[in-house]
Amino acid sequence: MWIMPALLPPDWKACAVSAADAVSLVRSGTNIFVHGACATPAPLLEALCQRRDLEGVKLYHLHTAGAAPFAERGREKEFRSISLFTGAPLRCAIAEDRADFVPIFLSDIPGLFLSGAVKLDVAFLQVSPPDRHGNCSLGTSCDAAKAAGETARLIVAEINEQMPRTYGNNVLPFARIHAFISSNRPLVQHHSEPETPVEARIGELVANLVEDGSTLQMGIGGIPTAVLKRLHHKRDLGIHTEMFSDQVVDLFESGAITNRLKVVGGGRIITSFLNGTKRLFDFVDDNPLVAFYPCDWTNDPSVIRKNPKVVAINSAIQIDLTGQVCADSIGHRIFSGIGGQMDFIRGAALSAGGKPIIALPSTAMRGAVSRIVHQLAPGAGVVTTRGHVHWVVTEYGAVNLHGLTLRERGEALISISHPDFRGGLGREFTQVRCFIPAELVAEVPPLSSCGLGPVPGGSA
Repeated sequence: MWIMPALLPPDWKACAVSAADAVSLVRSGTNIFVHGACATPAPLLEALCQRRDLEGVKLYHLHTAGAAPFAERGREKEFRSISLFTGAPLRCAIAEDRADFVPIFLSDIPGLFLSGAVKLDVAFLQVSPPDRHGNCSLGTSCDAAKAAGETARLIVAEINEQMPRTYGNNVLPFARIHAFISSNRPLVQHHSEPETPVEARIGELVANLVEDGSTLQMGIGGIPTAVLKRLHHKRDLGIHTEMFSDQVVDLFESGAITNRLKVVGGGRIITSFLNGTKRLFDFVDDNPLVAFYPCDWTNDPSVIRKNPKVVAINSAIQIDLTGQVCADSIGHRIFSGIGGQMDFIRGAALSAGGKPIIALPSTAMRGAVSRIVHQLAPGAGVVTTRGHVHWVVTEYGAVNLHGLTLRERGEALISISHPDFRGGLGREFTQVRCFIPAELVAEVPPLSSCGLGPVPGGSA
């Protein structure tokens, strides 16, 4: 086995090996962590999948960028992808049972590795070149990669000249690397799609909820982009988020973002990973005003709540008339993951003056179906419970469900649904409000006779 020397050699690049040699450290039955998003080490994955002598290799990862050759048909005995958050390359493989998905809060993922619940043999990481102190940076994606780098028995890295050197708790000592390839390739970029009229309207409504001095969390996509475009007149905004994209750069350069009023990470943008274009990568490169931290810290509600006026902007696939939010699946079909939605929805709710927001278009499939439904689709996952949901925004309005009764919630959500579906939702709502027909109430057995024990507050 080829192992890196303990100290940074004067000509460290001379220690680079081919991708084939680097992945030769992998054995059958190995558990591998794969760096994700813009930091996906594609050359290492390609080299791994060129091997035909492996069996039972598990690859743990969040969403990856580019192709996923390890999840192609016919490779099931060799590789098993395990998504902790799913991206486009893995959705089909999961649906066809060629890959697996773990429902888990983003804040809990590092703990899988740190606790030993998932024992990592190898971590595939893409990092920046080492500095004069002998330290590499995890660059654009710290999230769970920091924990993987600390716990994996072997580190196989792509040291990319174009990986930004970023600040925060995301250092990987060069001495921890057992084998590496040297590259000089652009990171995968994510470009925003043109704004739609629906996204523009939702952006306006959400932006109206953002006060001066708010601390923002937002994801990627049309709605967060639309919101950020409409915040340039705000003052003293802060960023504490799991991820951000190019529009934060615009907002920072406009002077709207100062991070001056934050309690946690005052003066700095705090994030765990990012997704965007070269402009974003250049912005974070060697920028001490942007700090990357593992997602078990950035997404810890006890940390989030310390900042004032936290506005958490998250989206959904469906929401039912009681306020249950599905954000990870279309029925049984996994689309993304739990991610950090619940972490920030709860953290924002606990923040002084905070506003947890679920923002979504009122319809899907070009207006053919309503996203506000009387009940979620069979198999749909509840990511945010009705007990945690507060603000819900569509292009037809914004309502705050917190403290409302089931009846009031239903009426509020119908009021911001698409007009074409309001009549049907109203009729379905009237029907489901009678959970048990009055004539059948006498026939319903008590909870105690159903094996559930005594009713709380009642007699046994």
